Amino acid sequence: MSAPSKSSPLKMYFSIWVALLVGTYVTYRVASIDLQPFNAAIALTIATIKATLVALFFMHVKGASEKLTKLVVIAALFFLALLLGLTMSDYATRLWS
Repeated sequence: MSAPSKSSPLKMYFSIWVALLVGTYVTYRVASIDLQPFNAAIALTIATIKATLVALFFMHVKGASEKLTKLVVIAALFFLALLLGLTMSDYATRLWS
């Protein structure tokens, strides 16, 4: 007797793929709208959401039982937030001529 094979969750993968395509389209549409200083912030927010989807589902971070994996992901998200926060604060305080 062979062990039952675990089927591939194709429906979930296609759903995430569609969400990534929608995110790409939203990025494209938002780029054509003049939002003044918020263009970069919105584009980076959408990119962060898409990167989170890729990490959670395609890199199998969601459902990982190892504590070290979760610690690395939390640390990476913390430093990403720190980087984006410092970049946006620098961008927002520049004197544009």
